[in-house]
Amino acid sequence: MTIRMASKRRAIALAATGASLALVLAACADTGDDGGGGDGGGEATEATIDCAAYDEFGDLDGKEVNVYTTIVEPEAETQTKSYEPFEKCTGVTINYEGSREMEAQLPVRVQAGNPPDIAILPQPGLLQTLVHDYDAVLPAPEQVEANVDEGWAPEWKEYGTVDGTFYAAPLGSNVKSYVWYSPKMFADAGYEVPTTWDEMMDLTATIAEGNEGATRPWCAGVESGDATGWPGTDWIEDVVLRTAGPDVYDQWYTHEIPFNDPQIVDAFDTAGEILKNPDYVNGGLGGVDSIATATWTDAGYPILDGNCWMHRAANFYQTQWPEGTEVGPDGDVYAFYLPAMTADEKPTLVAGEFIGAFTDRPEVQAFQTYLSSADWANAKAAATPAGGWVSANNGLDPALLATDFDRLSAEILADPATVARFDASDLMPAAVGTDSFWNGITEWFASDESSQQVTDTIEDSWPKN
Repeated sequence: MTIRMASKRRAIALAATGASLALVLAACADTGDDGGGGDGGGEATEATIDCAAYDEFGDLDGKEVNVYTTIVEPEAETQTKSYEPFEKCTGVTINYEGSREMEAQLPVRVQAGNPPDIAILPQPGLLQTLVHDYDAVLPAPEQVEANVDEGWAPEWKEYGTVDGTFYAAPLGSNVKSYVWYSPKMFADAGYEVPTTWDEMMDLTATIAEGNEGATRPWCAGVESGDATGWPGTDWIEDVVLRTAGPDVYDQWYTHEIPFNDPQIVDAFDTAGEILKNPDYVNGGLGGVDSIATATWTDAGYPILDGNCWMHRAANFYQTQWPEGTEVGPDGDVYAFYLPAMTADEKPTLVAGEFIGAFTDRPEVQAFQTYLSSADWANAKAAATPAGGWVSANNGLDPALLATDFDRLSAEILADPATVARFDASDLMPAAVGTDSFWNGITEWFASDESSQQVTDTIEDSWPKN
């Protein structure tokens, strides 16, 4: 299914009515002094939140809501800051728990009878598992559904729907088809940003010819605690979109074709032309096998040391650069679109989080409603002055986004010409998408298993019922 993002964007200025309080969030554009951002440089902008929207849930003062998520520092700081308008409006305290092991631990907690009130689910596949295997997630309240119907393209609602029941509103949105690089290194070497896959491979070969010491064209890392492997699956998904096309991609994640279909094996081999070539990786980090152990958060850092030229990572990697790193076309680092086979094609890998609730107390439903609203999207943008966050909510005011790079991502999400596909591993059954696929891609690097071996093993793991 192609995600066709609505192209319109409308500024939000919701005035508080009656006795409700209008909370104004000042979103000062970044001037380049903060780490991780730095190309905003405009006038301060404002977003408002209407507290009257939560009156129907009753007196919530003194109540608490527990949230469990994979979003950890540094992103956790802006995430919790975005909750402050709701807390001030309602008197509810949000207890935030971030963990890289959340995907593995959430089902354990559900089975033990100790679920959080709300979980920020990074995969629709995890939502499906929690519904089918544990009957744990509650259907979304009508207020949440109304917000999603108003603010999101229908496809995003479908990803939060299981067997015809709408459970989970989308939250943030990610554009994953990016390659990070140093504009200065490219300029000094006389290299141009490639616009086709062949141009990118030619550039890779050219850089490799001049390898010195640890320097390599590419750097990569897939270590992420219990979630180790996911950055590698992103690579494969992006390549499937480019070599096999969107229709085959759809057949793949729905298992209309087997995981080890020759077209998928070919995509692994195509990615392997970069990732399993010791002349091309792993700049500043080691050999091919080091990709399995290099942390995804730090894997792009060798660009800053001149040991690596390119690193494929999503828009949210903007928040991972060390403090003081300037992100921009003339900065320390920037990103270009991962090229397709031709310059006219724009297949784009996207992803996002979804809000699942395990309790239905009024304060929980009120917080769900807030997170599904344009109010929250704009509060989150205002709370993220270093950039690295965007949403496909059509109520998001692009002026609140901190950087040109964030606005670029928003434009991609909104462009009806973009042929977007949601992260396949996030849509596959959890036994595959967050288990055998993650493990298989890690072994592909660590043990030098062949593409055929890895895809055969993953196919064997696909649930039979």
